[in-house]
Amino acid sequence: MIVDAHHHFWDPASADYPWMTDEVAPIRRRFAPEDLAPLLLARGVDATVVVQARASLDETHELLATSAAVPWLAGVVGWVDLTDPAVGDVLAELSGGPLVGVRHQVHDEPDPAWLLRDDVGRGLRAVEQAGLAYDLLVRTRELPAAVETARRFPGLRFVVDHLAKPPLRTGDTDAWAEGLSSLAALPNVCCKLSGLVTEASWDHWRADELVPYLRRALDWFGPERSLFGSDWPVCLLAASYDEVVDLALAALEPSERAAVMGETATRVYGFED
Repeated sequence: MIVDAHHHFWDPASADYPWMTDEVAPIRRRFAPEDLAPLLLARGVDATVVVQARASLDETHELLATSAAVPWLAGVVGWVDLTDPAVGDVLAELSGGPLVGVRHQVHDEPDPAWLLRDDVGRGLRAVEQAGLAYDLLVRTRELPAAVETARRFPGLRFVVDHLAKPPLRTGDTDAWAEGLSSLAALPNVCCKLSGLVTEASWDHWRADELVPYLRRALDWFGPERSLFGSDWPVCLLAASYDEVVDLALAALEPSERAAVMGETATRVYGFED
């Protein structure tokens, strides 16, 4: 089973996405299941996980409804307000369907220690009690707080998105490496091999420059805690769907492919059945 554990759907004509600036104009349009389906078919992808793209409970409901209508859409990583005192009730209302995880755009918060706030911690406890995973969308700045958070919640499954976005363009990766390797030392944390093409130069990235970063993550987390994600359609700013799949495969040993390309995602997000 091959799983794309990270992609998005959106329609900026019907909702506001604050991060969709002119810089990302090429992807500032509608992307829907019918756009992704032929790409999945061409690469033999059996199932996917769609991930939230805006801080909106409405979007979470929309993604859940889409998942119910699309056979290959196995799971939704949605958004809920972790600081809401009633977040446990909200998650209870959403349970019983394809919701497999929760995410918030932590790297957009002014406070680098946002994850360590008491109200956020209460929300993370509710996520754990609901049996869901929590996707960590962080950069180097937020990694120390992410490490401490994962330590505080050893029973919660954390999934680091996009290798925590290493600063590939500057090459100043020491702090990133220290933070991500510290997360990898915690058994409740996994890592998505995704998102690198848009952290590099969109027009000039090369596989031989990015594969070493994927290998570092694989060495830290191991294939049993690493999972593939395309980050489509964000990836289209720098690469095609095929190029992103090929990049991941280029980093993997044959013995690692089954885990990274499917088994880890089905286990971490809990949709084996």
